[in-house]
Amino acid sequence: MSAVEETDVLIVGGGPAGALLGFLLARRGIGVLVVEKQTSLERDFRGETVAAPSVVTLRRLGFGPALDAHGFLRTEGVTMRMEGRRVMHVDYRRFALGEVPVDIPQPALIAMFSDAAAEYPTFEYRFGTSFTGLLRDGETVTGARLRRRDGSTSEVRARLVVGADGRFSKVRHAAGITADVQHMARDFLSFKLPRPADWGLQAELVVDRDRHLVVLPTFPDFLRVGHNLPKRGLGALRAAGFEPFKAGIMALDPRLAPVVAEHLNSWDDTSFLEIFTAEVPEWTRDGLVLIGDASHTCTPILGQGVNLAIQDAVVIAPVIADALATAGPVPAAAFAGFVTERRRHKAHVTSFQRLQEKALATGSTPGVLLRRARYRLLDALPLKYRIFGGVLNAPHGIDPADLAVPAGAGRSGLGV
Repeated sequence: MSAVEETDVLIVGGGPAGALLGFLLARRGIGVLVVEKQTSLERDFRGETVAAPSVVTLRRLGFGPALDAHGFLRTEGVTMRMEGRRVMHVDYRRFALGEVPVDIPQPALIAMFSDAAAEYPTFEYRFGTSFTGLLRDGETVTGARLRRRDGSTSEVRARLVVGADGRFSKVRHAAGITADVQHMARDFLSFKLPRPADWGLQAELVVDRDRHLVVLPTFPDFLRVGHNLPKRGLGALRAAGFEPFKAGIMALDPRLAPVVAEHLNSWDDTSFLEIFTAEVPEWTRDGLVLIGDASHTCTPILGQGVNLAIQDAVVIAPVIADALATAGPVPAAAFAGFVTERRRHKAHVTSFQRLQEKALATGSTPGVLLRRARYRLLDALPLKYRIFGGVLNAPHGIDPADLAVPAGAGRSGLGV
């Protein structure tokens, strides 16, 4: 027989969105169980950029000392090079935020959230626990069925289930919500390299016709490199052999040639990522809400995944707290304002990403010349900071209750 548990909020998915939301709710005295199917945080994550607005937010929430104690790598700007010529540079230090994007390992970021939340008696973060289905009373979600790695099962009754389980969300599927998936024309193969001593703190986009590299300085002393490949082209790439692939990387950016030659040794050093966006017509059911990539999946362009996840958690926390003040499961209608606000911003981000991907996929000579001319023109105009700022630095509110620790609650010392 399955064990039966109860909590106010069950969060499925212990990534940045789920862990931060769990902390914010627990700090308000709300009962929270966060379940994560992985057995630990010791695994490699691709998205480790925390955008400047999220750095500001985390410091306002009280995580500044933890960020500084761990350490991170600042990203001061992004440079675009096309067919051997620099065509654009955006200096992140020119935005009036007081912060720039930082690179910090996701395991460390998630641990900061969950460790702080663990100071509150109403919080639990449970590893090695998979979601297997929703519990319902008619059309209302009332909890979920879970399975641990040892095979034991449980039913968790909750007034709200939060699906924070990513781009292939099982919670979304179980709720009968279908995503509108739009595949990009290309996918990504990424790998890490030691960062040369003379490499700056700039993200680099290196383009040659329809091939490109994204090169990101990564904490503490690495470069994370992403290389595009045609959709469903991984098999052909592998069949052509690893050495031609390696030679292609070195030809695209000769500055990387020495470290690629020494440290990129086999396909095992690479990681594949399928690129798509997914827009979801419904984010809620009575007793259920989706956040993060589960509600609206973006692409890796400009590293917005963690940023959007953090924003979702911060914006929805007071909505959940207010909704729980009334007895019974949280109605879908309680999230109408949250969905409208967050859908608008996420749609703006993914629309910009699709435009960038369309431009990068251009391979014809006229298209390449026109693309290069457009970027060089944009680079000469102050307008570029307005355009990039609208995507990178969109503001969001923080509820005053999330900026202070209630008297006598917790021992983490978080607050402002």
